[in-house]
Amino acid sequence: MRAVLEERQKVAAVRVQELEAELEQVRAALAAAEEVHRHRVIGLEQYLEALAEGGAPAEMAVEVPQKKPVGPRRAVPHRRQASEGAELSPDYQALMVAAVDAGGDGLGARRAAVVLGWDSASASRVEGARARLKRLVERGWLVEVKPGRFTLPEPPLEQDAGAGRPGGGS
Repeated sequence: MRAVLEERQKVAAVRVQELEAELEQVRAALAAAEEVHRHRVIGLEQYLEALAEGGAPAEMAVEVPQKKPVGPRRAVPHRRQASEGAELSPDYQALMVAAVDAGGDGLGARRAAVVLGWDSASASRVEGARARLKRLVERGWLVEVKPGRFTLPEPPLEQDAGAGRPGGGS
């Protein structure tokens, strides 16, 4: 009986080793697939953004009274062209609220992924959130004070009060 049990234990140990090796292969394949997916997401977002930027001026000249943003649903209007944050899509509005809540420390990409309801352990999701934060920076909604930390821009109070002063000295 002992020999039978020892043989079963050895077979089980071999099976565990085989499954561990297979698990490592699956993890490596998953990491590679996540990297490809991250590149595809970023490429698609850049393509949609380029389409929105390329088509917006011509259509806006034709349809000036229209209030809806022109282009894909994910397009982020420039801050100077938008009267308020309500013109942003719900995801971008959530990122703006999170940036306000983060205060002076700034909002990081991992926290932004959580705000968007994404898995913050997934590198592709964190990079997707970072791409959205960078897009908000490009459009004037946020500033990147330190690498990877995004906050609201300082309000131009001194320029409004003293329009003649270029730097706002004191």
